[in-house]
Amino acid sequence: MKKCLLLIASFSISFCSNEGAEALDDVLDETLTTETSIGEGVPEIFKKFYMASSIYLEGSFVVIEVNGAPDHKSPYYSESGKYEAYNGTNTAFKLNPNRISAFDFKYKIPLNPKEATNKEGTPLGSMGVAINGVAFFNQYAGPNQPLTNEIDSFDQYSGHPQQQGVYHYHLEPSYLTGLNGKNTFLGFLLDGFPVYGPIENEVAVTNDDLDDYHGHTHETTEYPDGIYHYHITDNDPYINGNGYYGSPGTYTK
Repeated sequence: MKKCLLLIASFSISFCSNEGAEALDDVLDETLTTETSIGEGVPEIFKKFYMASSIYLEGSFVVIEVNGAPDHKSPYYSESGKYEAYNGTNTAFKLNPNRISAFDFKYKIPLNPKEATNKEGTPLGSMGVAINGVAFFNQYAGPNQPLTNEIDSFDQYSGHPQQQGVYHYHLEPSYLTGLNGKNTFLGFLLDGFPVYGPIENEVAVTNDDLDDYHGHTHETTEYPDGIYHYHITDNDPYINGNGYYGSPGTYTK
């Protein structure tokens, strides 16, 4: 089936692909913005997803529709307004052969997440979504393969695209924490529980502060009555530990 993507910038560009993915290299520039359609009854916290095209309720789920391409620059964009040569601190950085593409992603996040009786492991693909529409991936480069070597292909904002062009974060999304602070809300995993940055109460969160799923329960700014939430840390497993704390929704493209 042919898929279309509408990008809204200082002008509109509409184009289609039979492949289901649209290369952004020649059309994304610094004027890119996204107009988000918010459905009735959507909880306030979901309105923080500023790169979503549409957010709405569907039964017991909140649906977030995004194209998955980062709003920040990257060496994984070609020579266009979104291209930026690597300028990070990793002297071993090596550009991988993949380039960023956009897709019609749909995340279905539980509206009222609960601890799962039987916990599920996270997939090698997207296990959640950041507030800028970029996918969260888990701590593996492949089946039970650590990120040791793959880290050298992460750009200056700690992300990179996989073979199909899906850009994603395995680590702290430094672009977002640079904008909003390291104690900020960063997105959701598919089970509906929120992800926060590596600082809490002005102290760095360590793996020892978290449970086997890389989270804990207490009040946050967005949840004054308390909620289970994940924290990103500096060390493996970074975002998530042994799997989802709750029952995951779905992710399609």
